[in-house]
Amino acid sequence: MSHAYHEPHEPLELPPPPPPFQRDYLLPWQSSPPPEPAAPRFPAAGTRAQTPGRHRDLRRLRTSYRVLRRVSTLAALGYFTAFLALSTYAPGLMGRDVGVGGLNLGLLLALTQLPIALLSLVLYERTARRTVDPLAAELRRRSRPTDTAVRPSSRGTGR
Repeated sequence: MSHAYHEPHEPLELPPPPPPFQRDYLLPWQSSPPPEPAAPRFPAAGTRAQTPGRHRDLRRLRTSYRVLRRVSTLAALGYFTAFLALSTYAPGLMGRDVGVGGLNLGLLLALTQLPIALLSLVLYERTARRTVDPLAAELRRRSRPTDTAVRPSSRGTGR
């Protein structure tokens, strides 16, 4: 079997590359042209945000909300934890008679847990309306677009 020298194959001719995408050309599965590329979400490094102080306001809102949550949670859970600790470590104190129809201190503290929890909820709501809600409303007001003609109206939508 002799190996004969073969001529190299001619290079394959590839089809020309497709032309660059044209915005007005729709592919068969498209119903509308693709949207324009969005502007970057974050400003370039070294530039200031458009609304200076906005982060500070958000921090104030988060901080006031966090303090409100912690105080109200610790108030309600603190009372319950104190009740459990007294029940465990001071049964003699919890068994003392308070003088109202055979009611002892443990039972009285147990019955006041629900009113304490409800009071905690009422104080939470009241404090939130005085401290957190005004901050949130101010941020919401400032973040709305100034041009009202662009905003869609919810009137007449039939929903």
